Amino acid sequence: MNTKVGKGRAEDWLDAAYEQLISSGVESVRILPLAKALKTSRTSFYWFFKDRDALLDGLIERWKAKNTHGLISQTERYAESVVEAMLNVFDCWLDETLFDAEFEFAVRYWAMQAPEVAREVASADRKRIDALTRMLIRFGDEPHSANVRARTTYLTQIGYISMRTQETKDERIGRVAEYVQIFTGQPCQRQDLERFASRHTSPLADWMKAYDKGRESKCLQAP
Repeated sequence: MNTKVGKGRAEDWLDAAYEQLISSGVESVRILPLAKALKTSRTSFYWFFKDRDALLDGLIERWKAKNTHGLISQTERYAESVVEAMLNVFDCWLDETLFDAEFEFAVRYWAMQAPEVAREVASADRKRIDALTRMLIRFGDEPHSANVRARTTYLTQIGYISMRTQETKDERIGRVAEYVQIFTGQPCQRQDLERFASRHTSPLADWMKAYDKGRESKCLQAP
């Protein structure tokens, strides 16, 4: 693979294709507009990719490496309890370096138009749910229960993504303790929540104070 000045890198083309996919969908991922965005020639594309389909294949591989690998890796992290293990997974929903929700939405929308992409999404769903199931079995759930809990956990998050649910980070963290109890059957203790929140918000003391105040007064919002 040639990386001479003026021709860029394969990653540059993938980065540009990613941005276009996120902003405007797969139909907008075209060689000439990408070349213009990269300020390079159209022919330089072919130093790195056979054709547009090869570029799209590269996007799918990037999505799998980012989101499927990221989620599975979090299920395999060390944890002393099932609550801590589930909070490791929840890191994915708040840290885009682990799991890119915009990328996920774009690929799932793409899959609605492309059977080959739909197959990739279905395969990723199975692998992710299997990883969550194994995680829960590791902490004592019997297989059927673990699979149901894994599906509930995963499909809830995919629903968040597919519905484009709008929440601030603080709002999302404020619901974590209840989600964890629903998904694992075990209470999320205050120290568990504090450790989790400290990874995603600061200053922690101010956030916990606001969290406690909110729990005293907040009810379910009317639709």
